[in-house]
Amino acid sequence: MTQWDFDLVALHGAQEMTAEDRAYRGSRYADVRKAIYANPYRGGVAGQEPGPLPMFKSTIRNAWRGLLFGENKFRQASARSIDSRADLRWGSDGKGWRRIIAPNGICVLGTWEITADNPYTGYFAKGSKGLTIGRISSDGNETKRGQRRSISLGMKIYPTTDPEHPTPLIPASIIVQEDLGGMRTDYVNDAEMVNAPSVHAYRRGIYFLIMLRAGPIFQQLDKVGDSRQLHEVAELGKPADRVTNAPEHMLLKMTPGQQKIEGRHLDFREEIYRHIFKPGDANPTGVMEFDISVSNYGRRRGVQGLSSVSVTDWQRIGKLRFTEAVASYNADHVVQFHHPGWRDDRNDPSTYIRANELRVRR
Repeated sequence: MTQWDFDLVALHGAQEMTAEDRAYRGSRYADVRKAIYANPYRGGVAGQEPGPLPMFKSTIRNAWRGLLFGENKFRQASARSIDSRADLRWGSDGKGWRRIIAPNGICVLGTWEITADNPYTGYFAKGSKGLTIGRISSDGNETKRGQRRSISLGMKIYPTTDPEHPTPLIPASIIVQEDLGGMRTDYVNDAEMVNAPSVHAYRRGIYFLIMLRAGPIFQQLDKVGDSRQLHEVAELGKPADRVTNAPEHMLLKMTPGQQKIEGRHLDFREEIYRHIFKPGDANPTGVMEFDISVSNYGRRRGVQGLSSVSVTDWQRIGKLRFTEAVASYNADHVVQFHHPGWRDDRNDPSTYIRANELRVRR
């Protein structure tokens, strides 16, 4: 037993909105980074030294808890992930909370930079550059190569390049993912993470029951459960008098030509460490670079739980570079990645589906 084995299955912490969430007025990049680095699972400043990594479980029981009586934890967590923009959720005991889905991840830190001309606003505009904190995870309990996984990235973009920026800022949020039903992507290099993924729920086997629970909850709360719009990035740093112009689709994929990390049954967290740290190094010297591509030309075919999204006319507009990685208790239990709320018109904030923690539009 390690110090992290105390509670690998049971839920803990507040899943719902709390006073801590409502008091949020922004965060300093340096403070969030410090929290992530505070308690790595393994040796080394970033937990980069070889050794076991914990496996926290996403369970059908936790997903369906409260269906007939008691607190509906999944619904509480889903609403809070939309309504709360808090970057750190410590909770009353400082232990944070247990994620119901995507419980195992690794945080990555770096920079977002847009280098190509395009018609979009905010941090999609050419010349935009900011610091990023992300968390790469697999959506269920499958973390190893050879398993059917859905690799995802939740990310914050801070409108600054100064890691010691003195005042709190409210970052823009991005959520991108492979097919929600899972893919057999052996290398992180080959993962195509999009904000509007396809959904082939049957691939999850018995854990389809978690998706069966999640889909209706997200639809009831926020209308669309399988896509996340990009308006927060398009409004980050944008003058108030300029009309928002956000792309409909975004793709993040590692730039071709980067090293592929070998290893049978390799955990994706270990794979990312090996991209960033050379064996035996105490400091990170590697880079994971992703192309940022956008498009307004996509189409979804199928029905809920069985749908395919096809996108054409991708335009590469910039680079996302990660130069740090850390797997830690706080990365899994304290840092939060907010889900941008749905708008009927992604460029019009008056068409938000939710306001003041309630659904206000149908």
